[in-house]
Amino acid sequence: MKKTRGNWKLMAAGFVALAMFGAGFLAGANTFNKPSTVLHLVTVKWTADSNPEQRKAAIDGIEKMASEVPGIKNIWLKPVRVQPRDYNAVFAIEFENQAAADRYAKHPAHEAWYKVYEPVREESRSQQVTN
Repeated sequence: MKKTRGNWKLMAAGFVALAMFGAGFLAGANTFNKPSTVLHLVTVKWTADSNPEQRKAAIDGIEKMASEVPGIKNIWLKPVRVQPRDYNAVFAIEFENQAAADRYAKHPAHEAWYKVYEPVREESRSQQVTN
């Protein structure tokens, strides 16, 4: 009878260990979301004759524009890495949805910002992505 109790205790301990391992595995699993927002990402190559103040005004203008255009949720203005390498800046704008992204292009605040941005932009590449 002692052997049976020992086996039962060993099996119970094994079950508890297995349950704890499974719980730890599930808790440690990477979780992520697939938001339905639209992300607008732009890489910029400044003109050779633009100066740092003009470039800063263009980037700072994105924040002002974002405060005026409905449907902009977030902005990113500080580049970590810019590709292609001969480009100088990158920024991103997150829109609530595709309709907000479409409205942004024709909004007066965007048009006003573009007047500051275009003269110092030699070339840019933009993409939009959503889920």
